[in-house]
Parts: sequence; structure tokens; C-alpha cells
Amino acid sequence: MIVDRQGRRFRNLRISLTSACNYACTYCVPNGKRLVAAQDELSAQAMARGVAYLIEAAGIERLRITGGEPLVSPKLEAFMDAIGKMGLEDISLTTNGQLLARKLPLLVDAGIKRINVSLDTLDAGAFRRIARGGDLASVLDGMQQARAAGLKIKVNMVPLRGQNLDQVLPLLDYCLERGYELRFIELMRMGHLASDGNAFLQQFVSLQQLLDLIGERYEYLQADAPVDATAVRYAIPGRGHFGVIANESVPFCRTCSRLRLSSTGWLHGCLSSSNRHYVGDLLDKPRHEALPALQRLLVKALGDKQEVAFSGGATVMKIIGG
Repeated sequence: MIVDRQGRRFRNLRISLTSACNYACTYCVPNGKRLVAAQDELSAQAMARGVAYLIEAAGIERLRITGGEPLVSPKLEAFMDAIGKMGLEDISLTTNGQLLARKLPLLVDAGIKRINVSLDTLDAGAFRRIARGGDLASVLDGMQQARAAGLKIKVNMVPLRGQNLDQVLPLLDYCLERGYELRFIELMRMGHLASDGNAFLQQFVSLQQLLDLIGERYEYLQADAPVDATAVRYAIPGRGHFGVIANESVPFCRTCSRLRLSSTGWLHGCLSSSNRHYVGDLLDKPRHEALPALQRLLVKALGDKQEVAFSGGATVMKIIGG
């Protein structure tokens, strides 16, 4: 077991199946160009071995599949088939939902029980402006079909001043009515926003601003959440729950248990660190050779974590997953 001086260890692995995405969201890729798969992306088999080795070397218990957009990857079916046999406590997936209806049978067959859908607005025009791709109706239909199939759904919204702040209450209403749990995600100082503080501040919406807005319509109470949860969770009595991933307002670095593996074989222990550790070459080695080397890299990755709060990072979120 690899543990740091604050008692943190890696429990949650987020694996970016591909860096490709069929959107080009404004807060992710400012130039409007959709990200494509890297030429040196790992195969489904190598990525599955990476998960298996990390389960043994780090004690990974929960896996979230991310991207880019994981549902565009041709590796999805083979990867899902492999990890379904590893005995993980929980396997979930984050998607923009554009291909959700089409891929739903695969996800259900693979044993996925819950998904997070990134959705920043219910206004079709604003949707096109922010996502710069896709179709809102297809996303909403995919969510409805997933719910009918028994999947638990959380919706991730990034509130942006001047772009979709007027959608906070409509989207909350929409989710409460359908049994989805809405998570507001404070804008993060990553990629181009790490170097352009003015652009960040112009768009940033804080936890308190969100609560003030929600409080105009609903009474809410703070609810319990797991110790290493990223979200501050609230209950609206008789209606449901919502959460705020308040990275800036209420940092959660002290209890972070997340590790990220990119589609090109790099481990990232912290989004706020430019350090990364290459493990792609270890995934072709037999277990007895790979595990000792992997454990040494995991010690370094755990040491990359911030002690108190996120301080920003130049890494583009879409490359290493949310």
C-alpha cells in the first residue's frame, strides 16, 4: 500500500480511453478545433493491463472511463470486455451523451451502472455555442433511454458567466424532475485558463454565487458525502440532491484519492502538477517485472499531489479526462 504523510492513497482511477472528442467546448479547446486521437495511443489490451497492474500495485477500487469522449473510441468494446472481469467495486463512465443512445446496449452488457453526462445548457443555441458540436436533442434522448435502462445518471454542468448562468435553475429543475443528480463544476484554471487569468475571472462562478442563485427558488441542506468526495452535496427536501465540485471555493486536495492514466500511457497524480510519469513501456512487460517499476512511479505520482489547494495547471483536461 502506497500512502503519503497526509494519509492519502490512490483508490480511484480515471482512465482516458482516447483524447479524441466530437465536441470542442469553449472552456476546453479555445481554438475551436476538435481533438483527435493521438498517434501513439495505447491499445485496448495494453490499457486493460494497465488497469489490472494498478489494481494490484496501488489498490485501485473504482474506475471511471473518460476521454476525450470515450464513446467515439473504437477500443471501447474490447476495453469494456476486459475490465468487466477484474472485480472492481465500481465502474462508471463520463460522456457528453451524443452517442449514448447508440452505445447504450454495450454499456449495459458491460455492467455499467452509472454515468456522468456533461451538459452545460438546455438552450439549443447556447449548446451549439459552448460545445461547438453535437445536438442537444440527441443528448437528452440518450439520457432518457439510459435512465429507462436502469442506469444512475449524474449531469455535469460548468456554469460560465456570460454564457449559461441563466441555465442553472432550468437545468436543476430538469434534473430534479427526472431523478438525475446535477453537479455544478467550478471552472478550473487549466490549459489556456491557467495562463490567462483575466479570461478565467471573467467566466468564473463560485460556490456561493451558485447557492445564492439556487436559494432564490429552493431551500436546501448540506448532505453527507464520502470522505474523498470532490463535491459538496446538498439535499432539496422532497425533491432530490445536487452537488458543487467547488475546486476553487472549497478545495479537496487534502483527501484526494484520484489517479489518472492517459490514453498514451502517462500517469498523472495531480491536475495541478505538470509532472507525469510514463508507464506505457511497462504494460508489455510480465507482471513480476512491471509491478516493482510501477510502484516506484506511483510513489512519485502521489508525491505530486498538492497539500492544500489546486493552483492551476497547463495540461488540457480533455487529454487526461475529467
